[in-house]
Amino acid sequence: MFRVLNKIFDNNQRDVARLIKTVVQPVNALEEETQKIDNLAEAFMGLRKRVIEGGESLDDVMVPAFAMIREASRRAIGKRHYDVQLIGGAALHQGRIAEMRTGEGKTLVATLALAFNALDGKGAHLVTVNDYLVRVGAEEMALLYRALGLTVGVIQRDMTPQQRQAAYACDITYVTNSELGFDYLRDNMAQSREQLVLRADTPLHFAIVDEVDSILVDEARTPLIISGAAEKATDQYYVMAKLVKRLTRGEPAEPGKRTEPTGDYTIDEKSKAVHLTEGGISKLERLLSIDDLYSPEQMDKAHMITQALRAKDLYQRDTDYIVNDQGEVVIIDEFTGRSMAGRRYGEGLHQAIEAKENVKIENENQTLATITYQNFFRLYTKFAGMTGTAKTEEKEFLDIYGSDVLVVPTNKPVIRSDADDLIYRTRQGKFVNVVNEVAQMHQTGRPILIGTVSIETSELLSRMLKEAGIPHNVLNAKYEAQEASIVAQAGRSNQVTIATNMAGRGTDIMLGGNAEFLLGEVIEQNFGMSRFATEAENFIKAISRQDAEALELGKAIPGVTEAFVRQAQQLRDDIEADRAKVQQLGGLHIIGTERHESRRIDNQLRGRAGRQGDPGSSRFFVSFEDELMRLFANDRVVGMMDRLGMDDNQPIEARMVTGAIEKAQARVEDRNFSTRKQLLEFDNVMSKQRETVYAQRREVLLGPDEDVEESIEGMIADFVEMKLAEFAPLDADHDTWDLEGLQAAMLDAIPQLEGFDFEAMKNQAPEQAHHNLLEATADAFDARKAEMGPELLNQLSRYVLLQVVDQHWKEHLHGMDVLRQGIGLRGYGQRDPFTEYKFEATNMFNEMVDSLKADVSKFIFRMQAG
Repeated sequence: MFRVLNKIFDNNQRDVARLIKTVVQPVNALEEETQKIDNLAEAFMGLRKRVIEGGESLDDVMVPAFAMIREASRRAIGKRHYDVQLIGGAALHQGRIAEMRTGEGKTLVATLALAFNALDGKGAHLVTVNDYLVRVGAEEMALLYRALGLTVGVIQRDMTPQQRQAAYACDITYVTNSELGFDYLRDNMAQSREQLVLRADTPLHFAIVDEVDSILVDEARTPLIISGAAEKATDQYYVMAKLVKRLTRGEPAEPGKRTEPTGDYTIDEKSKAVHLTEGGISKLERLLSIDDLYSPEQMDKAHMITQALRAKDLYQRDTDYIVNDQGEVVIIDEFTGRSMAGRRYGEGLHQAIEAKENVKIENENQTLATITYQNFFRLYTKFAGMTGTAKTEEKEFLDIYGSDVLVVPTNKPVIRSDADDLIYRTRQGKFVNVVNEVAQMHQTGRPILIGTVSIETSELLSRMLKEAGIPHNVLNAKYEAQEASIVAQAGRSNQVTIATNMAGRGTDIMLGGNAEFLLGEVIEQNFGMSRFATEAENFIKAISRQDAEALELGKAIPGVTEAFVRQAQQLRDDIEADRAKVQQLGGLHIIGTERHESRRIDNQLRGRAGRQGDPGSSRFFVSFEDELMRLFANDRVVGMMDRLGMDDNQPIEARMVTGAIEKAQARVEDRNFSTRKQLLEFDNVMSKQRETVYAQRREVLLGPDEDVEESIEGMIADFVEMKLAEFAPLDADHDTWDLEGLQAAMLDAIPQLEGFDFEAMKNQAPEQAHHNLLEATADAFDARKAEMGPELLNQLSRYVLLQVVDQHWKEHLHGMDVLRQGIGLRGYGQRDPFTEYKFEATNMFNEMVDSLKADVSKFIFRMQAG
């Protein structure tokens, strides 16, 4: 009965069936006819003409467009979209999140929605997590797009503004989430139209976000920030780093046991917070020779102390960050294990870590522009996402982005075997047994992938495997240059690979190895030709398909000999033989050395095995000393192990323990969701302000001269009315008007009003007095325009507006940072911090706008040409 009810209420199954009927079947029916089209580019551009000039909607031409894209893929890169990939492409076009298992070809699926949505000429973005995936994805699919008459651009970290402009002007642009976000922020700091890199007309039209859960869930806790150096002494961080070594860490108060915390400070590891005790505060005041650590004059010292303690106890080298060869502290992404060059912790934490590591401290930064990923991607007219794990986060995607999740069926059934977790008392016992399992399985020849949550763990395991005489590869933030090569080899027999968080690695692990990838590497190393060059691609595909024309195609690559072609064919045959061997052995075996705080990351690791119907297996090894278990699991289970007399090497497999792990992960996920939600709530307050300021800038940069002139006149009039309301309000008696104050304020901003009779305003009707001053100001502006000439005045007006807006916005952001850091203290006064934040932020923004108008007025009337 329950199976019947599930089938009735399974919206996912209904949606898939609907897409099969409306998209897959009609596209398949057109396949034979589409194969007869000689010039696909001409035919595809004909669809563009129907959309742009003929007024048809994209949906009207979806079936022929998908049929042409599939045919272009078959001709250009030798890959024909599976029916389930058509379903995924249709879901992406609808602005949904497509959940597709690892190895199901998300890169190819994205081409359907990208090429199709590029038909309207407004640009489409493929957003992914790192430069390597951007470059490889674009290069691999470029032939497909060009076969349709579309242009494709790539954004890389070290590109110039001119190169970025050209890439964003293409029909399809591949870019990382961080580069795209920072380009948007930089565009809204541009001083001229020529500095804009995104399209001026449709900067954010359509995007597909690859690894959408990684970008929009995991990374959403950290906003994008562009900073500039702030004027603050950095040597104090060294002093504080030494000082906190003299403090003693204690334990927090426990209800029913201890009413007061012990030591000089306590740590809350769950929230990564530090709390000084009364004794600790007194001790610091003596050491610093100050009276009150929390007085307004000493707040900087109190903040530095807090960050120094967080750096000392909560942020660990080779887990949270590394120190590279240049002596720089580089953050490690906790979800992917990648180094995040250029990213810095905020609020002085990065400087505190640099002081702790005794390396050069970079200047503390001040926020110049900021936005959260949530609010950034909501700026798109339409955006979609794809990943292997999204359904568990569907509520968040719906609530924040308005996108639901469609689980796309696999092309072939998944036959991977997932074993129950093995739980050990200690980390040492766990790792000994991990090595034992690796040794036993390595003897059979099966490839093994070991997933770790930190660099420290990966290097510990590497040392243990070396001691056991087991050859292996290590993939973590210290070895990113070899990443793709290591992953491509991970499916060969006898291979053992240790990887830090496999999420978003981007290269499929193919049993026996990836012949095309390996051949491409050989060609690049021996003949200096990119494996994505047309000649190299044609040769590699011919070898892979065992085509007789491989020798002739190889001759198009300078230096290739007949002997090399035979070697390439032998490499292919060896890989095919090894693939059959590994399949017979049971496929790739996954070992997880620790449960991640997110179940999605665990599933991503598991998903590396069993792609496209391959055999495979997985097992997680867990200990009660793991961070997740230590912070969140139930202490009763450890007590039970003690009572049973279980030693460190003896595992347990119990539903109670598995349930404790799942509950621990759920609690962490709930906490992280609360963090993201709170971040978004606070950023939503800023969002309207940011939209207002950025719209003003965009109007100044791109608007016609008359609009800029109108804006200036409006600001000057607002300034005058603001001063009239302050010194001569309409509802006040004439005798109370402060005309001397009004005259001083007006002449300070507009010296050209020197001849205006302010005293006469006492003898005029209030409305008439106000009107006369506004009219005199308008006349002064007209005289200014005649003096400087309309063209020069408009040029200078644009410059003044941008400079004044940017300066005030920067100061406003700094004020908001300070407000955000201290607003939590309002809770002690029984006031809601978020409500207080909204109220204060609104007042601060209004004050900024008033001050901005005053400064614009001063500059316009006081600036000198030349």
